[in-house]
Amino acid sequence: MRNTLPRGNLRLCGWIVICALSLPAAISARTSDVMGEVRFSGQSGVEKSSGVWVDGQYVGYLKELKGSKKLLLLPGEHLLTVRQDGYQDFIQKVQIEPHEVMCVHVVMAKAASAKYPDVTATVKVDVKPARAAVFVDGLFVGHVGEFQGMGRGMLVAPGSHEIKIALPGYQTFETQIKPLANQTVEIKTDLQSSEGSPSGPLLNSESSAATPKT
Repeated sequence: MRNTLPRGNLRLCGWIVICALSLPAAISARTSDVMGEVRFSGQSGVEKSSGVWVDGQYVGYLKELKGSKKLLLLPGEHLLTVRQDGYQDFIQKVQIEPHEVMCVHVVMAKAASAKYPDVTATVKVDVKPARAAVFVDGLFVGHVGEFQGMGRGMLVAPGSHEIKIALPGYQTFETQIKPLANQTVEIKTDLQSSEGSPSGPLLNSESSAATPKT
């Protein structure tokens, strides 16, 4: 036997469903209406290729944070950190107001303790998306796009290194390499979306953790 409801109750249920479906969109629209925008500027390629963190979360590299990737923040205090390999962190606290557009001019200063090895190995990074952040032994060194393609690569000291590639919305990829002096290795993978996907990274059929090149 099938249970039925009076027509008045059916209409009421229909309104409840419609309101429930509309609620997330309405909340999202109200949230977007009160957000402020942060715009970055930098004089040289060092600043423009530096990674940007907001409240400890990597959001992208400085040059790309505009247009469809513009940085919108909820009102309140936020901590901005800009990092580049071999440079001191640029750190600034900002107070965001609704509808405000705040301009932050970034100037990176070289780190006095920065040291570069006399003998190196080369790491080529072929990863999608190319805007993902690259970390070597826990330190940010740039984004993928800086280390892929002809004539590009990341110089590291020979020996063991932990490589991590991360981007919000994707599973973090981690691997270990152990290149020899003057050797070139390649890291190749596609980052997998973190929504409804397994906890471990999935590599495409052509990829491997680190492939030495001869």
